[in-house]
Amino acid sequence: LGGQPLFQRHTPLLGHLDIELTERCNSACIHCYINQPANDQEVIRRELTTEKWQDILKQAADLGALSLRFTGGEPLLRSDFSELYLFARRLGMKVKLFTNARMITPEIVELFARVPPMQKIEVSVYGMNPTSYDAVACSPGAFTEFRQGVDLLIARQIPFVVKSALLPPNRGEADEFEAWAGTIPGMDRRPAYSVFLDLRTRRDSAAKNRLISSLRFTPEEGLALLTRDEEAYGQEMAEFCAKFLRPQGDQLFTCGAGEAGCVDAYGNYQMCMLLRHPDTVYDLSSGTLREALSEVFPRCREMRASNPEYLRRCARCFLKGLCEQCPAKSWSEHGTLDTPVEYACQVAHAQAHYLGLLMENEKGWEVADWQARMAAVEKKYLSG
Repeated sequence: LGGQPLFQRHTPLLGHLDIELTERCNSACIHCYINQPANDQEVIRRELTTEKWQDILKQAADLGALSLRFTGGEPLLRSDFSELYLFARRLGMKVKLFTNARMITPEIVELFARVPPMQKIEVSVYGMNPTSYDAVACSPGAFTEFRQGVDLLIARQIPFVVKSALLPPNRGEADEFEAWAGTIPGMDRRPAYSVFLDLRTRRDSAAKNRLISSLRFTPEEGLALLTRDEEAYGQEMAEFCAKFLRPQGDQLFTCGAGEAGCVDAYGNYQMCMLLRHPDTVYDLSSGTLREALSEVFPRCREMRASNPEYLRRCARCFLKGLCEQCPAKSWSEHGTLDTPVEYACQVAHAQAHYLGLLMENEKGWEVADWQARMAAVEKKYLSG
């Protein structure tokens, strides 16, 4: 055998792929960063065909992808959803579905019962009664359809979890929502909430962005939600900080952007679901997933910040791992890749003050002894 191994293992180029099947949605939620009208004919015309999606799914499987996520918009609006779902499952991929459950039908649940997704469906919940839910969804009758869909999933024992966005119409319902969520067989932890809301990632509506901004939790409100279980929060964050907090210099991409990515409804391959800056998006009509992952995205990941304010603050701040400042957030907020996002900065500093990483009125980029600060937090929350 000449000393050569019988088998040579190769690391897959792609382990998971996110797919936005459509930006269209049957809800028009007041906080949504992506939705387009359900029956917008121009949007429908631009969306990828069934055959093109099948080609992309085949490419993903050939690159080693074992899982994918169908999201939107509302992915069940696609008339070919069942066909694409089965195509992906036959390729051996586990499927995660993000949905509002309003279009869950007996036929869909029978499909899931016959060919299980192999990952829990994630259902977004916008209220516990017709008044609150329909006010968020801006769609009369939405709550009734959502509950019918959820009841179908429960009846056929299709595993799913629920999550929510806390907004003015439903903020007072968190306890009721969590009590109900606790009755769902697939829920093994407290449901997740969106409160630090994202702006329109296509930067297509200044008016909608102003509305979304007005709906965000303040940093203090967000902190109060995060720290309801003080001990669990402290332990989780101490472990997180030990792994991820440190100044990161002028390198823009310190996350997993570009290692998997997201294909949008029109065939644009994005480094992550939120990042639509044209310099970081690859048009699959003129290339392949492999080319993007092996040639284009690695070059993008080498990008460096040049904004003086970013270099003065973010590049030197040891809270960078805690802060949601990233190229995607900068793009949606400012149309650049390296402009500091003040809201993200405020949220990170509120958490850092709570944990004891910062003193009053101190900024993360001003701290020189950050390693000692982190060690003290680790000792406080993790020792004994």
